[in-house]
Amino acid sequence: MKGLITTCLLILSSALAFSQDKKESMSNAELFSSQAGTLIEKEFIDLGKIGKTEIQILKITDMISGKSVSSFRITQEVKGSYSSDTKIAHLDSDEINGLIKSMNIIKESVFGVTANNYTEITFRSRSGFEAGCFWSKNDWVSYMQLKKYDRKSMILLQRVDFDKFLELLELAESKI
Repeated sequence: MKGLITTCLLILSSALAFSQDKKESMSNAELFSSQAGTLIEKEFIDLGKIGKTEIQILKITDMISGKSVSSFRITQEVKGSYSSDTKIAHLDSDEINGLIKSMNIIKESVFGVTANNYTEITFRSRSGFEAGCFWSKNDWVSYMQLKKYDRKSMILLQRVDFDKFLELLELAESKI
């Protein structure tokens, strides 16, 4: 009997831990839009593209209460052997400024420096979006990864793409 109770408690605690991890990996905008008992309007405002990656502002409004939140949305279609998948990342409006500052530091203080060892520089949002750079083959490689632990969602950025992404971030910050 004790073994059965112990097993049930272990399963229950594992399920609770998993559900907390899932909530922690969602942006505030995603949490807001997933609330029960609301009538949600989602407005997608196009800002631009970097290659095949779409950059948008997502404005989410609860039509009952009138409350709204906005987020920076990045979408990339990833084609596999047999199917395609859409990877989506959200950055809350309060995270955009931190990402802009991080990207500017990388641009101004990192790209011109030679690293002696393998080095990674990373910005991570609460939803698991990651952007940064790493030292590889005597050069800095910049990237963004839309989903945590999903290498298929990684997008390598040329310097011109890095600059365009920074411009789109600044544009989004001015519109949110």
